Amino acid sequence: MRKIQLLMLFVLSAIIFQGCKKDVVTSASTTSDQILAATINGTSWIPDDVTATINYDATAKTKSFNVVGTTDLKRVKWTITLSDANATNVNTFPLATYKVDATSRVNMAYFTSTSGTSFNQVGVVEPGSGSIIITSIDPSKNLITGTYSMTTKKVNYNDDGTIASIETSQILGGTFTNLPYTFTQVSN
Repeated sequence: MRKIQLLMLFVLSAIIFQGCKKDVVTSASTTSDQILAATINGTSWIPDDVTATINYDATAKTKSFNVVGTTDLKRVKWTITLSDANATNVNTFPLATYKVDATSRVNMAYFTSTSGTSFNQVGVVEPGSGSIIITSIDPSKNLITGTYSMTTKKVNYNDDGTIASIETSQILGGTFTNLPYTFTQVSN
């Protein structure tokens, strides 16, 4: 009888202690330690594979800033190309706002995949529908910071050539914070 009472006391104590767990307090934070992030069609997106490069081509006199981020069967990619970059063969890039326009100076794209190996571009970023703002760069540490956003548009057509539907994808609130980059200089 004594053993049953001790067993019941033990079980009852375990149940009581389970109910006495400390409440978890969570708070919203406006800071992020992610190097590249965005909201894609309303869903938070943080890539697990990110590459960034600044390339200087002495022959073509161009300098480009290229970024690719991939995860969850989604990929974001952009390139900013500056022409006549005579004096810019150093490890830096101008702080400025770069917008997608009718030239090929700024190219932005959004891709999806069903398999994770092959990616398909989702529509196009039309002039005025995308921008990249470079706010700081540390050439001694090869780190660059800024923001980006874009809207892609894909027009689907019926067999007779009329528009069946228009699909848009929004990549908003994009940030790159202390994004490490490599610098290359090419002369052909």
